Amino acid sequence: MTGHEHNASHEHEHEGRRGDAHPHGRDHEQAHPTPADDCAIPASARSVAEQQGAVLATVAPLPPARVTLDEARGLVLAEDIRSATDIPPFDNSAMDGYAVRRVDVQEASAAAPVSLPVIADLAAGTADNPRIGPGQVARIMTGAPMPDGADAVVPIEDTDRGTDTVTIVRAPVPSAHLRRAGEDVRAGDTVLVAGVRMGPTRLAAAASAGAGTVSAHPAPRVAVISTGSELVPPGQATGRGQIPDSNSFLLAAAVAEAGGVPVRLGSVADDEDALRELLAAQAGLVDAFVLSGGVSVGAYDVVKAVLAPLGTMRFGPVRMQPGKPQGFGRWMPGPDGSPGPVIFALPGNPVSAYVSFEVFVRPALRRMQGHTDLHRPTVTATVADGWTSPSGRAQYMPVTVERDGALTRVRRATSGGSGSHLVAGLGQATGLAIVPEDVTLVAAGDLVTVMLTS
Repeated sequence: MTGHEHNASHEHEHEGRRGDAHPHGRDHEQAHPTPADDCAIPASARSVAEQQGAVLATVAPLPPARVTLDEARGLVLAEDIRSATDIPPFDNSAMDGYAVRRVDVQEASAAAPVSLPVIADLAAGTADNPRIGPGQVARIMTGAPMPDGADAVVPIEDTDRGTDTVTIVRAPVPSAHLRRAGEDVRAGDTVLVAGVRMGPTRLAAAASAGAGTVSAHPAPRVAVISTGSELVPPGQATGRGQIPDSNSFLLAAAVAEAGGVPVRLGSVADDEDALRELLAAQAGLVDAFVLSGGVSVGAYDVVKAVLAPLGTMRFGPVRMQPGKPQGFGRWMPGPDGSPGPVIFALPGNPVSAYVSFEVFVRPALRRMQGHTDLHRPTVTATVADGWTSPSGRAQYMPVTVERDGALTRVRRATSGGSGSHLVAGLGQATGLAIVPEDVTLVAAGDLVTVMLTS
């Protein structure tokens, strides 16, 4: 990758309110020559790292709540789980077969079988505990408690399956097929540590440890709102100047994939009062807002008009492409002085909104859930087809990731590259190639860092 002088053919991110017929045209990023001063980066612009730092410094894990195991599915533990009992809680059989005193059958073989009386039949869950005396056996099922006196299990396959008397044709090894009490963990041992996500195996471990409820960080409820009078629900006929609302679906799905609970509220027209009323109505019901559109310097940038006067929001450029215009902060404090919901105000173009979500919103939502691994995994990949990148801005190029043995290769998801309006091509992307601020040319064969998104 080369830090060449800025090329006028690069995609510039204009702050104009509307963008011809492109989806979600607000905060439009175009792909045609423009005067250099049109895309100048102001001195106040933050780097991506500075914006990430400001966001993550504002959010914290949501206060833990005690929930049932069903409710804990997918949540992050807030405190360790210790076992209430030994696991297993008693010696039990690992096989269907016969509980025996090994000394009675240690000479058994196919040539010299041993026949013994069956004095009991023990199923899993039984409370019976017959004592096995010399020359006696009990038929036993997997998981059933071992009876006193028995010290091994002969699998049913090594017998004639008798019910009154059984003939054994193979001697068991010492403690054969016997699960000892506490073999897994002892009472009081830590089974799960705080900070882990409760997936299937961890839920099973918690249940085995006798935990009926656990303390966990709840999943954040996130209201998703698109702004723009041009937006109509998908499937509805569009008139001149109207486009389908894709952002609310994009961002709600991204919230869910990040572990949050999306509350998709659809689109709001360019009406300050309508937006203000919607935010106020939802503020006590959600932990965060994700809005798209209306964050730049256009005449109809309703999000900025409503939120900037609160004094709790920062709007300003970030040195990135796509996604330069960003807003972040909080809604007004609650009546009890508690902080209002976190607000992410993202650009309106779909690729800009998606990149902004991946870079800023997703890590914040994961922190709110109690995760410590906040960011997507990255790999180093070889570029298959080259492209240009704007000077002074970190570029996030949607790419498809191809693996060929030990080699990882990437190519642009669409020929249009990182154009912020190319939402259809975004569906092909499985990663975002990250190009540093000082690099303006990415050539085939170069190595690039890739954030894996799929």
